[in-house]
Amino acid sequence: MPFDQSTPIAFLGMGLMGTRMATRLCNAGYKVAVWNRSPEACVAIIKQGANALELEQIGNYPVILMCLADDAAVQKVFERIQPFLRVDQTVVDFSSLSVSATHQLALTAKQQNVTWIDSPVSGGTMGAEQGSLVIFAGGDAETIQRLEPIYQVLSQRITRMGESGTGQATKICNQLIVAANSTLIAEAVALANLAGVDTTLLAPALAGGFADSKPFQILAPRMASHTFEPVQWKVQTLSKDLNNAVKLAEAFDLKIPVAQKALSQLQAHQQNGFSEQDLATIIQYIEQ
Repeated sequence: MPFDQSTPIAFLGMGLMGTRMATRLCNAGYKVAVWNRSPEACVAIIKQGANALELEQIGNYPVILMCLADDAAVQKVFERIQPFLRVDQTVVDFSSLSVSATHQLALTAKQQNVTWIDSPVSGGTMGAEQGSLVIFAGGDAETIQRLEPIYQVLSQRITRMGESGTGQATKICNQLIVAANSTLIAEAVALANLAGVDTTLLAPALAGGFADSKPFQILAPRMASHTFEPVQWKVQTLSKDLNNAVKLAEAFDLKIPVAQKALSQLQAHQQNGFSEQDLATIIQYIEQ
């Protein structure tokens, strides 16, 4: 049976993405209980109809959705809920993790007869708000099919990429392109500015050409005008994802020098105090 609106959902992680995704599920008629390490992050969505979740009650929810910061955060939260999990529950992880961490988490869950589905997303906060994300899923095909009603509320497309971990591997490849591209976009905007170009015209001028992309259309105008609020992509998030790409390539003895250069730029920018700032601020690192 599919996981339709009659399925109670627990959603862990009310960050930039999680709050928007959980809100869409509430608006679609799902009964959603939310939790966040900092409870104040749940206040707004609880006012909109979600319930507050006590982790000790997690066993009452057939589907558990997670959208957390990184490997360590997911591991820590999973360890907290492990004692309360019940047979045949499904954990859907929307976080962006390393492949190795996902393999271990899925194995640990399986030992408790819990199904782990890695389902990282792409599309940013706007995609989460509009329900136009794309989702890369790894894991049991039948479970992924049962999850389709939930996925349809959140995304324009869901693709099963293979067995456990392949969703994360796909997201890592996606982030490799986005993160490395962001540094090139910054270099292009900085160069255009020095050459006397009205950089506010770059995005519309290049639209539809071979250099165009969604990241370009989002980042170039913000870089040109130095508009960095509201935060859409955090520097630390892309740095973490790109680091996962470099590590995955190393595991296969594959050299990816462009990604490594972009990672060094993002890490330096992060260490300069921009960890929580928007990705578009990388223009300031390039300009300096």
